Amino acid sequence: MIRTGIWARSPVYLVGLVQVLNDAGITVVAAKTTLDERRLSPADVFLIDAEAASGDALRYVTDVAAHASVLVVNHEASTQITAYLMAGASAVLGKWESGDCIVKAVEAVASRTAVPPCGCTASDIESTQRDGCHLSERERQVLRHISRGLTHGQIATRLGISQHTVDTYVKRIRAKLGAGNKAELTRLALLNQRGG
Repeated sequence: MIRTGIWARSPVYLVGLVQVLNDAGITVVAAKTTLDERRLSPADVFLIDAEAASGDALRYVTDVAAHASVLVVNHEASTQITAYLMAGASAVLGKWESGDCIVKAVEAVASRTAVPPCGCTASDIESTQRDGCHLSERERQVLRHISRGLTHGQIATRLGISQHTVDTYVKRIRAKLGAGNKAELTRLALLNQRGG
């Protein structure tokens, strides 16, 4: 049994990660949106969203790595990889990686083996399909941003559209994918298997 603590800035992303890990048989012992290395639950792996550290991610990684293995997730996996690894992280992944990739990385970090390459890219989220329902290009973009934990307002700003338009896209995506809420959308995006 692997015990995992998760710190992720976005509550929606956090809920999605908890569901994905629990579904894979990984026990989540702590799930928080803020970092406090002084109150660590006993865990084998800590999964840290670099954004949850409010600009002090490297210090948190160093402090937490003194107690357990650390897996860092970041919007841009290539950003500061060397710095995170030198600070004590076992691996760094992009937030767009599928749930399967994250599960494999947690298992590898827990067993202190090399993290297998996932081959996932940000564009893989865009290939989400379920029950023959295909998402439009804009719907895939919105889903990708939701999976990264962005709010509707942040998505609107990044895509140059209104928040009302984002709300409409989210409703369409939920209907097409049969998702009841944003947490389920995040879970589906994380579980995304590369498709056509």
